[in-house]
Amino acid sequence: MTALINADQLEKSLGSAQPPTLLDVRWRLGGPPGIADYLAGHIPGAVFTDLARDLSGAPGPAGRHPLPEREAFEAAMRRAGVRAASPVVVYDAADSTAAARAWWLLRYFGHPDVRVLDGGYAAWTAAGHPVETGEPAPPPGDFTAVPGHAPMLDADAAASTAQAGLLLDARAAGRYRGEVEPVDAKAGHIPGAVSAPTADNVNDDGTFKGPAQLAERFAKLGAGPEREVGVYCGSGVTAAHEVLALELAGLPDAALYVGSWSNWIADPARPVATGAS
Repeated sequence: MTALINADQLEKSLGSAQPPTLLDVRWRLGGPPGIADYLAGHIPGAVFTDLARDLSGAPGPAGRHPLPEREAFEAAMRRAGVRAASPVVVYDAADSTAAARAWWLLRYFGHPDVRVLDGGYAAWTAAGHPVETGEPAPPPGDFTAVPGHAPMLDADAAASTAQAGLLLDARAAGRYRGEVEPVDAKAGHIPGAVSAPTADNVNDDGTFKGPAQLAERFAKLGAGPEREVGVYCGSGVTAAHEVLALELAGLPDAALYVGSWSNWIADPARPVATGAS
């Protein structure tokens, strides 16, 4: 089963005997909150899922968007109507950078059937499918969150992967090089990491590039089935998007450093590199 679903496939599945639970994960770094976009229009039946509230723990030394506690994530998913035996489809505005966070978390906590709407809400409306306003009240879900179903890195493991395997930095290249840092207190990257902006995984309309294109991209960066691969970004959000892209490329075992750069720099003893390598 592919990790993606397109707009026409989703529209058809909504009328099936077992329609998916829909999570609207529209979010922008720096705001405004995605709830305003959701209330203005969303895919029928979709429940808004707040990235900071439902898909992250409290910000602090563990990072700006650390892993949520198991109990809190389970409660959020049950409020949204997520059921263990029903498929889930997640989407955001277009490029899946926020939706991939929900995809990864649901996978990590053990949901067996979760997909991302390729091209997001923009693809849905471009296909002429209906939208609705207001907030549905789904019946409570029964999903039980059991952690550990996807590989994850902490800071020490990320440092080790950068030296013994391949650690990809999913942020924009300027942030990797330390030329700009719009969010975090320090600029630069984890020593040994390789710049791999996640924006290069998608087309201009926000849909993912094809598996062959993605496989070629990651092969040029040094990724392969025989090599341990980890991914980080600023706070673990766009890194999940890169993990999804790696899976589409045929590399399903990439590990996510959830705390990412915002956790790395919380310890002043950790080294920081700048420049192109």
